[in-house]
Amino acid sequence: MSDPEVILWTRLRGRSPDKPTFRRQHPFGSVILDFYCPSARLAVEVDGATHWDDAAQARDEARDHWLRSQGVDVMRIPASQVYNQLGDVVDAILWRVDERLRTGPAPSTPPSTGRGPPPAASRGR
Repeated sequence: MSDPEVILWTRLRGRSPDKPTFRRQHPFGSVILDFYCPSARLAVEVDGATHWDDAAQARDEARDHWLRSQGVDVMRIPASQVYNQLGDVVDAILWRVDERLRTGPAPSTPPSTGRGPPPAASRGR
């Protein structure tokens, strides 16, 4: 995990009745999600400088499109926001979880045959 991911994980981890459960480095099909809330089917991705060029943005877009086709909402957070606005980031994530739970996430479907997005959309760690 990157430093911003570790920082965010300290605020998302833990299990209690009043807090949604998140998994870190969660496999979904052929991709690894930075954080995943299964009850809301929400992926949270922390994006650093490697996500700023056109090719990386195209890969992220294809990956996000595939995840959405699987019923997973994707929330991308710039690493700089984790460093500078951690409380706001956590509030935004929890608000999105609450919204997904109220409106009902897309029906839970397993990843299609264990395959993920096209190879250009895969993201190595």
